[in-house]
Amino acid sequence: MIKFSYQYSGREPMKLRTFIMGHGVTRTLLKRIKFHGGDTLVNGKSVFANTMIYQGDDVTVILPPEEGNDHVTPSYGPIAIAYEDDNYLIVNKEAGVASVPSHIYATDSLVNRVKGYFTETGKPDQRIHIVTRLDKDTSGLVIFAKHHFAHSVLDKALKDHSIYKEYRAIVDGTLISNQIEIRLPIGRAEDSFVKRTIRDDGKQAYTSVYPVKRMADSTLIRVVLHTGRTHQIRVHMASLGHPLIGDWLYNESDHRMYRQALHCQTVSFFDPFSQQQITVNADITSDMADYVAARDF
Repeated sequence: MIKFSYQYSGREPMKLRTFIMGHGVTRTLLKRIKFHGGDTLVNGKSVFANTMIYQGDDVTVILPPEEGNDHVTPSYGPIAIAYEDDNYLIVNKEAGVASVPSHIYATDSLVNRVKGYFTETGKPDQRIHIVTRLDKDTSGLVIFAKHHFAHSVLDKALKDHSIYKEYRAIVDGTLISNQIEIRLPIGRAEDSFVKRTIRDDGKQAYTSVYPVKRMADSTLIRVVLHTGRTHQIRVHMASLGHPLIGDWLYNESDHRMYRQALHCQTVSFFDPFSQQQITVNADITSDMADYVAARDF
């Protein structure tokens, strides 16, 4: 079983529940611990969550065992591991691989491949916790949590917009401004289940754009996401008249690349388990690098 230990240093007595929730344990996880085989210990003794703790008390949280996702078929296709520790796995996804299984990609999504990796390495808890996702033809970093606790911590960080995500993209045309702040709401297009568009009743979306290299007919840009709407970068850039090259959905007539030129290059978040910031980078893929190099006159 996975367990985490802390020492209470406060001067005033505190309920155990309040203390461990301050370390990221959610109410949902507390219920799972209570009813599904986990435990909470104070000085080595099993206690209820409403127990009072005092300065110097040692607190241990034991997570319940997690059953595997039986409906997820392990795939033994390759994955490029960019970072791994006891709590997180960050994978550099190749373009063309779906993040999660669907009726079209039922057995070889990135989730399937991570399940295969966990199976091969003998990880005892086989449930797959995907935290961030990328479109099938977008490359770059995808975060997985290795257990429910880590997932709940990062899920809250996503809601608080405290996971930093930076992308590289190549867009049609030459961007003149050195910085563009885009705050436009995004919603589903009326005539498509897949396509998104700018609409007044959509969800607020915020994107920052910085040109990195201007070329004759296109621009390599650095993009920072402040929100995480579906197709956010693709929709926002198309709304400016600078759609991503190769984007079959928002730039249909462009065939300069076989897929949208979009890559998640950097992710960064605070890890409460190690009390450190985790920052991971992955260079742009060869197809994007070759595109830029071919126009480097």
